[in-house]
Amino acid sequence: MNTPHETDVLVVGAGPTGVAAAVMAASLNLRTVIVEADSVGGKLHVIGALENVPGNWSTGPQLAEALAADLDRLQQVGRCSVMQGRAASVTGYDDRAELTLEDGRALSAQLIVVATGVAALAPPDTDWISAPPRSSMPPLWRTKPADLAGRTYVLGGDRPLGTWLRTHPHSSTTLHVLCPPADDYKIAEVARDERVRIVPVSHIVLSPMVYGDEWSLQVTDRQGERKSYVAKTVLNNLGNTPAGLDGLASSEDGYCPPGKQHPRVRVAGDLRSAQFQRVTTAQGSGAEAVLASYYASVLKPC
Repeated sequence: MNTPHETDVLVVGAGPTGVAAAVMAASLNLRTVIVEADSVGGKLHVIGALENVPGNWSTGPQLAEALAADLDRLQQVGRCSVMQGRAASVTGYDDRAELTLEDGRALSAQLIVVATGVAALAPPDTDWISAPPRSSMPPLWRTKPADLAGRTYVLGGDRPLGTWLRTHPHSSTTLHVLCPPADDYKIAEVARDERVRIVPVSHIVLSPMVYGDEWSLQVTDRQGERKSYVAKTVLNNLGNTPAGLDGLASSEDGYCPPGKQHPRVRVAGDLRSAQFQRVTTAQGSGAEAVLASYYASVLKPC
């Protein structure tokens, strides 16, 4: 027995990936529903500079506004609807796919495109930082130059580092980036920026000072030598962890390769891989997820 709210395409997530999937589905005259827990555009709202996205977009919020306008246009002509809710699990069957929300609602469609993206890592989530279980510090990408005080350390060399530097080209603050081996390939684009000091590390012990609001950093470099630092400003730039759903097939790293999923469940955007986390690749994969299913006869337009 089919569950309520049957439609042609269910898209989970209204970021760049999900909106691209919805636009493609609507262009094929497919009934489309987007399920989104927060706001249209997702992380675009906190991206201060866009330099690798065609279309003359200079900031994330500008593009997020345009994506919201796309969905408004599709809703006005009856080609798409947006539903508030947080997805929990997905299941593929021979004749349909089903999505269960955290509040217990069940939705079904011929195709489900999962575009839930990634969530930010915290220091206790990594294997190269020893920190108290509930340790948290401000993410780099939400921090303004005026917020930085004293010597500034950045945990990790993930790509928001480059975005932050482009967003604040006139900032003279030096960022001391504590970089594990896994991040070496990511920092090539910023290594020549004079405001960046790359500190190659193998392990860090991070703990709050007993008095005041400073941090103690016990740093072990890649030659095994140890140094101690005290910092007032420590920022999180550790990268992301996949925000998949129950029912998706995943690899050892937690990402969900498209080729491992049920034919009626497509994974698109950042959730696919750690290597292709860009706005443009996310949009392309969202559109391709729908189009590939359409040509594979998984989707049958009404």
